[in-house]
Amino acid sequence: MEPDARAPYRGAVLIRRETPADVDAIRAVHAAAFGAPDGAVPIEATLVDALRADEGWLPAYSLVAADPDGQVVGHVVATRAQVSGQPVALGVGPLGVLPAWQRRGVGSALMHAVLGAADARDEPLVVLLGHPDYYPRFGFRPAVELGVTPPQPWGPQYFQARPLSAWRDSIRGEFRYAGPFDEL
Repeated sequence: MEPDARAPYRGAVLIRRETPADVDAIRAVHAAAFGAPDGAVPIEATLVDALRADEGWLPAYSLVAADPDGQVVGHVVATRAQVSGQPVALGVGPLGVLPAWQRRGVGSALMHAVLGAADARDEPLVVLLGHPDYYPRFGFRPAVELGVTPPQPWGPQYFQARPLSAWRDSIRGEFRYAGPFDEL
């Protein structure tokens, strides 16, 4: 169901785990959310498929937002990542929302849900590469402030981390995403 652009968002989405029936809809969400003007398929649209086949895949952290009719309108995923070779972090991304549902709180709901799930499962750290004006509202800050360095020379303002309840100061060193991120 397309939302009425004039109507305020009233939280009419359900955040739930991905099911096998959602795979095509998730790919379509990322294709629409990150689509290029030339119609090329964006990396995000195929990245989730590659992540599903990787040993870092954690089904509990692949969440969809579904509208009242059950249509998938957004998706976020977090996969196992490492700091100094230890599996003590999650890498978030991609997070995508259908254009008609953007700026209506769906992306925020997905981010809060994945952070809540990670904290409830005693994950110590969540890391992402994202816009420095958007992600601090969820408690993200430059990862280098926590002693976590990016695997590539990304600007520290974009490479961000959020420590959770299980965070330990001993978690320091180079961050590494799940394998498919290395092929981007």
